[in-house]
Amino acid sequence: MAAAILRRLNPTAAPRVAPLLPLARAVSDSTEPLAVETSLPFFPHNIDPPSRTVSTTPAELLATFRTMALMRRGEIAADSLYKAKLIRGFCHLYDGQEAVAVGMEAAITRRDAIITAYRDHCLYLARGGSLVAAFAELMGRVDGCSRGKGGSMHFYKKDAGFFGGHGIVGAQVPLGCGLAFAQRYRKEGTVTFDLYGDGAANQGQLYEALNMAALWKLPVILVCENNHYGMGTAEWRASKSVAYYKRGDYVPGLKVDGMDFLAVKQACKFAKEHVLENGPIILEMDTYRYHGHSMSDPGSTYRTRDEIAGIRQERDPIERVRKLILAHDLATAQELKDMEKEIRKEVDTAIAKAKESPMPDESELFKNVYVNDCGLESFGVDRKVVRTVLP
Repeated sequence: MAAAILRRLNPTAAPRVAPLLPLARAVSDSTEPLAVETSLPFFPHNIDPPSRTVSTTPAELLATFRTMALMRRGEIAADSLYKAKLIRGFCHLYDGQEAVAVGMEAAITRRDAIITAYRDHCLYLARGGSLVAAFAELMGRVDGCSRGKGGSMHFYKKDAGFFGGHGIVGAQVPLGCGLAFAQRYRKEGTVTFDLYGDGAANQGQLYEALNMAALWKLPVILVCENNHYGMGTAEWRASKSVAYYKRGDYVPGLKVDGMDFLAVKQACKFAKEHVLENGPIILEMDTYRYHGHSMSDPGSTYRTRDEIAGIRQERDPIERVRKLILAHDLATAQELKDMEKEIRKEVDTAIAKAKESPMPDESELFKNVYVNDCGLESFGVDRKVVRTVLP
């Protein structure tokens, strides 16, 4: 069922009586608690699942709608910039999967760490990254979050605990376990969310890292963003078992409706509490990407357009939150449309500012390659003419 069922946390409270003939009212910014039941149950492996009743507020629901709509608009804009050849190289878009990024962020703090693969734009934004820095990085400009050197696959924001953005399939999983090792060693009381896709779920390095994490009880949550296609290959063609939340065997797991922001929030809150006491857990987020694997993939040769349209109609994460807001009279349909218009202007303004940022200077090419840059010489292909001497 697309819409969740709402009820008040305090069922004995007197019902609100709407005033007669209201002239106008503002979008709700109330922090009054609401309890929302998730659309689907959690599916556990070797663990008792969390409650399906999730605590939220009107303010959180509206902020979530705005954040996810901003992410969606940003990815659509990135599509256009890529087609205009202002973004070059690889570019993997996240539209459809926004509930994972936003729900996870709602359950944790910026002291907790997140590391992911190359579909990273929206996770960067969820961690507090700016639109200007995001678009500047996509276009290879110096004001980008990685100074224009990383591009689409290598967003980074260390001050908010976001450690990338990694292009090698599955390679970020051991790094994430290393982050969790540091957190435990320093007794920080924080955790790492270590994201990978179903296409990386058969990587050997994932299971080697998971084994060590289990032995040492590291505070790491392995999050499998299962969008059901590894590049153009359906999960059932690549994996003998597609129950990724059970793949840890001796490590507990939980399958989550990754298109439901509140289900993701509840699962991540539950997982954080678990790993601080017991060591790793696997969360499988059942989600979906609307675009192809990357901009070079039309996304319609290995799945039907009807399939994509069906997901948009029945499970779209933004539309689910919109329905919650409207069902509980937290805003009108027109107010939400006005919010989306403001978001379009915000994205357009950010792109214009990002375009004003210059390309990196040629001297930047050799920085951050060696520990000691001083005095290094760069030769041409003939190995005879010195092209650059680093200061």
